[in-house]
Amino acid sequence: MIKEVQIQTGDRTEFLDITGKVQDVVRESKAREGICYLFVPHTTAAITINENADPSVHQDIVMELNKVIPFNDQYRHIEGNSAAHIKASIIGFSEMVFIESGTLLLGTWQGIYFCEFDGPRKRRLHVKVMASN
Repeated sequence: MIKEVQIQTGDRTEFLDITGKVQDVVRESKAREGICYLFVPHTTAAITINENADPSVHQDIVMELNKVIPFNDQYRHIEGNSAAHIKASIIGFSEMVFIESGTLLLGTWQGIYFCEFDGPRKRRLHVKVMASN
């Protein structure tokens, strides 16, 4: 079963902590052990695992991505959002997290982040829990 999680973004570029939403899907699945697969079905959004203790980390990531991939350059894409496509491709569209004792097996400072690069928008995240218990 694949669960679709709805995500509403509020800014052009932002990192939203969705760890709790993903954990809710794992809890609903009743899986005790296994793997949780995450997939973003958009070309201008991504998903990543990174620090969730200090929000300035995400601000720094966005700042550096914007330096390397500016919003306005000599892009040919007619929609004007080439920078968003490039950033999403670099960050990536999928992640995988182990499940142990019914909980996402993340590091002490890790969280799961939905990365918006062309917002604000209504987005989707596909979550598949594969139980091994």
